[in-house]
Amino acid sequence: MRKRRIAILGCTGSVGTNALRIVDSNRDRFEVACLTANSRADDLARHAAAFLPAAAVLTAATDRPCGLPAATSFHSGPDGILAALEQSQPDLVLNAITGAAGLAASEWTIRRGLTLALANKESLVMAGSWLMPMARATGATILPVDSEHCAIHQCLRGEDRATIRRIHLTASGGPFRRRDLATFDSITVEEAMKHPTWNMGPRITIGSATMMNKAFEVLEAHWLFDLAPTQIEVLVHPQSIVHSMVEFVDGSMMAQLGLPDMRVPILYCLSHPERIPFDFQPFDPVRWSRLEFEPVDPVRYPSVPLAFEVLARGGDAGAVLNAADEELTAQFLAGNVPFRAIVSTVRDVVRARPARPITCLQDVMAADADGRRLARELLHAAP
Repeated sequence: MRKRRIAILGCTGSVGTNALRIVDSNRDRFEVACLTANSRADDLARHAAAFLPAAAVLTAATDRPCGLPAATSFHSGPDGILAALEQSQPDLVLNAITGAAGLAASEWTIRRGLTLALANKESLVMAGSWLMPMARATGATILPVDSEHCAIHQCLRGEDRATIRRIHLTASGGPFRRRDLATFDSITVEEAMKHPTWNMGPRITIGSATMMNKAFEVLEAHWLFDLAPTQIEVLVHPQSIVHSMVEFVDGSMMAQLGLPDMRVPILYCLSHPERIPFDFQPFDPVRWSRLEFEPVDPVRYPSVPLAFEVLARGGDAGAVLNAADEELTAQFLAGNVPFRAIVSTVRDVVRARPARPITCLQDVMAADADGRRLARELLHAAP
């Protein structure tokens, strides 16, 4: 059996390191073709020494890391990712880069008709109307690594998409599900970083606290599964056991359940369409006999209705949304804006900039630049 050659983009983050653990346990099935990291040179070199990829990339550094194997070619800068992909020619690209920086690699993979294991949800948030038609034209396969979308993907295996009535995206509700709304302006970075379920990087963790991550997942579901906005529901499910559900036109419901473990959706995507053994903690229905579901409070989580507003705007509004959120999240993490200002300012940016059609990747990047500029201008003008 020929091994599947995998490029792991963002190999030092939580998704990337879990993917490497899976590859390490299945070396008879997988090999690493390419590794990328932002600035953690020592970690990149350590992973490269363990897996001997053809190419490795540091996007925020120019010097070859000490300890990088001699047989591994080194590339640097954002353009280095595409150069490394061209050189290593993977079968599957796991895109676990955070933010807009991952868009170009997603387009590269889709344009070549390869399999894209997508953890970089921003790719579809920013450019779903550009990437999905391209995937249909090239025959590229997009497999969602997000646990919610991976759950839906599994529920829909062998199903006619026309029979979907609606989907239910579940959300933990983050750390502030029961917090007094009157105290939101005093939320600290440390409090916002205490996610009740997952261990993730700063940007994603803050996005879970604001539920902007779930807003992004609404857009991602729209593009991945060709759903109308009216077919997408969001539910707060604090146990994070039901990863998402699909309701069909005949009244049938399908759900994918399990203990929260990112390795499960990662393995599903790396091995698809096969299912291979995995030593995981099994799900005990008796232990989880009581599962809670709540509607989304739009006052507590204004990011969720904002997602549907962005869908209604169409065009490049998603790129503006992501850009503004990246800027505001960075400002909150730096202690420069209060927690509540993240979503309110992002909403102001989205509404201030009319949506425009996407005809090429440059259009998306222009919208990204506009969103960042407007966010900075609004912050500068704030009293």
